[in-house]
Amino acid sequence: MTAAATGPVRRRLTVRGTVQGVGFRPYVHRLAADLALAGFVSNTANGVLIEVEGPPDGVASFCDRLIRQPPPLAAVTGVGAEEVPATGTAGPFTIRPTENSTGRTHLPPDTATCPDCLRELADPADRRHRHPFITCTHCGPRFTVATAMPYDRPATTMAGFPLCPACAREYADPADRRFHAQPVACPDCGPRLRLVPAEGSGLRP
Repeated sequence: MTAAATGPVRRRLTVRGTVQGVGFRPYVHRLAADLALAGFVSNTANGVLIEVEGPPDGVASFCDRLIRQPPPLAAVTGVGAEEVPATGTAGPFTIRPTENSTGRTHLPPDTATCPDCLRELADPADRRHRHPFITCTHCGPRFTVATAMPYDRPATTMAGFPLCPACAREYADPADRRFHAQPVACPDCGPRLRLVPAEGSGLRP
C-alpha cells in the first residue's frame, strides 16, 4: 500500500437546503470532533461550506453520517463534494466567521419550545426560570428574528443584545446545546417583557 493511499485526504462540501438556524454548524463541529478530523465549517449566502481533513475512512464516515443523520430541524436538499489538496492541518475543527456574499438559502420557521427548555422554564432554580425568550439550537425563533442572510446573530433582532458572561460561555461550549445558538439570551442580557397600559406607565407584577 502506498503512502498516498494511507495519508490524509481533504474534502470540500457545499450543503444546500434548510441548513442555517437549525444547529447545523454545531452538529458538524461535534461530528468532526467525534471522528478526530480537522477543517472548518462556515455559513455562506447559499448554505453551508465545510472542509474536512483526516484519514480516508474518517472523512468517508463523516460524509456518510452528515447525509444520513442531519440535525432534526435541517432539511438537506443537496450536497456538493470535491477533493482538495490536504493541508496537513492537525489543529481542531473550527467554526469560521460567516462569508459575506450574495446568494440564496432557506431559513426555517420558528420552532416550538423543546422539552429541555420547557424544563428550564418551569424550574425556579434555573437562571432562565420564566424567561419568555428562552431558546436553544433545537427550538425558538428563527424566521421572525432574522433581518438578513446568512443567518448569524448580527443579522437578527438580537444584534443589539450583547451576551452576558454566562450566555457567552454556553455559546462557546461545543458540549452545550446552546453552542452557536444565535438568539441565545437570558434575563440578564436579553430583551425584557412587560405589560404597558394605554396611559404608558408599566404595570406592576
